Amino acid sequence: MELANDWMNAAHSTGTSIMAATFDGGVVVGADSRTTTGAYIANRVTDKLTKVTDHIYCCRSGSAADTQAIADIVGYHLEFHSMELGEEPLVEVGANVFKELCYNYRDSLSAGILVAGWDKKHGGQIYSIPIGGMCVKQSVSIGGSGSSYVYGYVDSNYKLNMTKDECVKFVITTLALAMSRDGSSGGVVRVGIITEKGVERKVVLGDELPKFFEE
Repeated sequence: MELANDWMNAAHSTGTSIMAATFDGGVVVGADSRTTTGAYIANRVTDKLTKVTDHIYCCRSGSAADTQAIADIVGYHLEFHSMELGEEPLVEVGANVFKELCYNYRDSLSAGILVAGWDKKHGGQIYSIPIGGMCVKQSVSIGGSGSSYVYGYVDSNYKLNMTKDECVKFVITTLALAMSRDGSSGGVVRVGIITEKGVERKVVLGDELPKFFEE
């Protein structure tokens, strides 16, 4: 009986496929929408793209509670920071606040986060903060349980200075490939396009995703 109800006591986990890619003029972020509780799918349409400021978003993987709490705290810090500066914070500053929290509480948090955004100093940027609190700036980054299936595809198909449409198509195709192989990823693909103008959001439903070879 205990084993049968094991999922009732398991933590909500965004066993996940997340990614971000820079293009000429900004960044595209994307994620699947499946949240699991053990082997049980708790939510099919989770939004794993979380707004931090008007020009900075984060993609969340790991414990749903941990990542949401961190994103809320960073947003709170950056709101004060922007009031002090009188302008929007740099993406790098936001990433460093995430890194500080993830590193300081690395023993009690399960959080892998991609921080992506646009600022007037450096344009579109991506910072990868895996579990443990390291922080690495990248042009393209993938994360979550689905990422291990698509490293080869990303390496062979990503190129610098893509157009916006090319980058959106690349992100959707990569996530669809990851979702087709990873049992912890699924649902819809949520996409955010971050540019100087702000954020444009899209949702690609399951039956609209690219199809691939299946026996």
